[in-house]
Amino acid sequence: MEADVLLRVACFLGTLFFVATWELIYPRRQLIAAKGTRWFSNLSIVLINSLLLRIVFPITTLGVAAFASQRGWGLLRLIDLSYPAQVVLSVVVLDFAIYLQHVMFHTLPSLWRVHRMHHSDVDIDASTGVRFHPIEIVISMGLKFAVIILCGAPALAVLIFEVLLNATSMFNHANIFIPLKIDKLLRLVLVTPDMHRVHHSIYPNETHSNFGFNLAWWDRLFGTYRAQPRNGHTAMKIGIELFRESKYLRLGWLLLIPFL
Repeated sequence: MEADVLLRVACFLGTLFFVATWELIYPRRQLIAAKGTRWFSNLSIVLINSLLLRIVFPITTLGVAAFASQRGWGLLRLIDLSYPAQVVLSVVVLDFAIYLQHVMFHTLPSLWRVHRMHHSDVDIDASTGVRFHPIEIVISMGLKFAVIILCGAPALAVLIFEVLLNATSMFNHANIFIPLKIDKLLRLVLVTPDMHRVHHSIYPNETHSNFGFNLAWWDRLFGTYRAQPRNGHTAMKIGIELFRESKYLRLGWLLLIPFL
């Protein structure tokens, strides 16, 4: 296994353990569904997605970055920037691309059918942050390849971005309590759990807001920011009305959601 893959797996497991422990000690909300079933299904999807990507794409995002660099591709090649500046700018550009991708998955009906599996979770915690349909994962990887090539992002920037995206996805979906004053300061830069939880509200106008995963700037810049859910964080209803039956906690039904 490549060194970058080992690093990403280690960061994934470390972040999952840290956030899951935090959830046990300082939970934000009381969960309503069987946690064992949810976590088995959500983490099984991670395994399926990982195996699928290895089959569908013979090269990783770092490999694509190296390939583009060897051929001098990318807009960054046209700008006289130091290497550290290229890395920072590339991470920001990739994060913006993920924001736009997320908006697209909510806007186009065919993509929303796929993405709604993520939103069908009736609870929200760290495992929700890795619960994405395999079709969405394949589409997302193809889009990342295109952005990396167009941008000419250095391999280091891609590695930093991938680790951050994975870690912040688990963090901002976490069922953790952060003091409100600290949350208010953090969300000036980062997407916090309270900020992203609004995005998982059962109300459509709240679902279609707060699309950011890592940097909190994009939602404010493009008018998709919503500070708080209308019913408050402890009373708000999570999920999609159509998929609230207990059977949708099970892996097989989750994979069928885009086709229902």
